[in-house]
Amino acid sequence: MTVNPIAHIHTDFKEKFGIPRQAGRVPELTGRIIFEPEFRNPEALRGITEFSHLWLIFDFSASHRETWSPTVRPPRLGGNQRIGVFASRSPFRPNPIGLSCVKLEGIENGDLLVSGVDLLDNTPILDIKPYLPYTDSHPEASGSYGEILKNYHLEVHFPEEKLSAIPEEKQKAVIACLADDPRPSYQDDPERLYSMRFAEFDIHFKVNQHQLEVIRVDKYSE
Repeated sequence: MTVNPIAHIHTDFKEKFGIPRQAGRVPELTGRIIFEPEFRNPEALRGITEFSHLWLIFDFSASHRETWSPTVRPPRLGGNQRIGVFASRSPFRPNPIGLSCVKLEGIENGDLLVSGVDLLDNTPILDIKPYLPYTDSHPEASGSYGEILKNYHLEVHFPEEKLSAIPEEKQKAVIACLADDPRPSYQDDPERLYSMRFAEFDIHFKVNQHQLEVIRVDKYSE
């Protein structure tokens, strides 16, 4: 079987650390889907704006491995408890394929503009399908360990003099990403300095209980 990307998505995340664990957790995060020349045909998008949300089927391109494990350790369970890989959304799978539901914001120059993304910059998109509310939504469904921290957020203290270094249109998104707590659940050292790369910035922060404090904002340099 040969599967080729139809597009790549461009986001503000150049590294995996800090990416929301699920699509829609941070509605302010945006992405641009740019189609490969072979699939850059306006006819392929006819009618797509009649749907508010889309399913993105993508390649976990930064998580390819030669082997796979039947069990994984979800970060939200503290990184210690193992569950079956098929009972998880881990990127480390026999076939590293992911699924994200995003909101369609519009079409610009043949590109799809979407929000609520949870993908690394330049992630290959394998397919796009419309989200159908009457079949794809199941409010009565149970979510196992995914429900544990559904409403969990940190209180973010981002001093104005540091926040002002970030373009205004990206400020809400970066604060929401920090509030979603990018740390692995098993890390809880109030003295540890974390660094999250967002767009062209490195955001350095500490977390004490439920309080996140931004310590420094640097312009990223290769």
